[in-house]
Amino acid sequence: MHDARIGFFQRDQNMEKKMKTVEVKKDIYWVGAVDWTIRDFHGYSTYKGTTYNSFLMLDEKVVLFDTVKHGKVDQLLARIREVIDPSRIDYIVVNHVEMDHSGGLGEVIDVVKPEKIICSTMGKKALLEHFHREDWPYEVAAPGQTMGMGRRSVQFIETRMLHWPDSMFSYIPEEKLLISSDAFGEHWATSERFDDEVDFSELMAHNAKYYANILLLYSPLVQKLLQKVREMGLEIDTIAPDHGLIKRAHVGAILAAYDVWSRHEARKRAIVVYDTMWHSTELMAKAVADGINREGVSVNMLDLQVNHRSDIMTEVLDAKAILLGSPTLNNGMLPRMAGFLAYMKGLKPANKIGAAFGSYGWSGEAVKLMNDVMSDLKFTLPEPGIRVKYVPTESDLRECTEMGRRIGRAVNESLNP
Repeated sequence: MHDARIGFFQRDQNMEKKMKTVEVKKDIYWVGAVDWTIRDFHGYSTYKGTTYNSFLMLDEKVVLFDTVKHGKVDQLLARIREVIDPSRIDYIVVNHVEMDHSGGLGEVIDVVKPEKIICSTMGKKALLEHFHREDWPYEVAAPGQTMGMGRRSVQFIETRMLHWPDSMFSYIPEEKLLISSDAFGEHWATSERFDDEVDFSELMAHNAKYYANILLLYSPLVQKLLQKVREMGLEIDTIAPDHGLIKRAHVGAILAAYDVWSRHEARKRAIVVYDTMWHSTELMAKAVADGINREGVSVNMLDLQVNHRSDIMTEVLDAKAILLGSPTLNNGMLPRMAGFLAYMKGLKPANKIGAAFGSYGWSGEAVKLMNDVMSDLKFTLPEPGIRVKYVPTESDLRECTEMGRRIGRAVNESLNP
């Protein structure tokens, strides 16, 4: 069995290596790595894997934009060798130091021996703190600086805190190509490289999940970035992110979606997120959802026992109302609800209507604790919440339905003042 598993792993690795290098623009190639099997990305459910994108530009100076995760360097180098001897690379641009893009940097530097490693000011600081290599040939790119590479140039756009302090974009004006680091991407392993080669609705669903779980916290900075791009008059017909598909057919749609998401704009919908112990809170959740729906508001019920927190955050992204249900356990909430709220609080969704409910046996703190979190997030809380001791009666469930109706009306009023 052990030998069989090793054989399967080797075949999987060989398949990844055989996936072809792809030309993005004339003499600009995707040379990244595909990770088909990763299922967790520091708490984000990557149920369809991901890619670590790297781009190679041939010019008077040969430039490699970003590297890959440790353990995927063999894929990167194999693809580069399809185009050029890696030792002919002059510059390595590090747009982002996070380990999924620079974990293999040291190995690549040993092979390439570049003249320059181009990064932001904070990028150099982060590289030194990660790799402790003072001897590497760092070249700090000032915000907005343009470097000539031959018949093309690269303009470096600082995007600090999108989503690390070191982040920057590389823009090639002659090609109208934006190499966008961790923005405008998605976690999705595919054999296709371009957005017009996959289903558009699935593409946008993955983009929404990526935004909700990676970038939502930085929405004010996304707004500033979009404004900056407009002010600079950048012509962009292709976006090459560090994860997922290269955008060449749907650039406008992606930019428009980021504008909507970063404004925290919501649709006429609500989500009921709950956990239950002996089904009492579940009964309350169903009654609340029924009341919301009776007011013509779309509602989705999300049981924390079967829905991953990162998928629930995708639902949070464009929902106007978030209703939370948990029984009380040990003077607190059930652990899955507590974990979800810690996760959601870190991402700071805004402009939401909230309400809480739950059953209890003798103390009943859960509703207050859930309300406290929503208050910290500045949700509008038109209801104090509903607590039911042990098992809800028909009267209790009618009260839950009426609360749902009131929340539904609040959603309608907020979107149609």
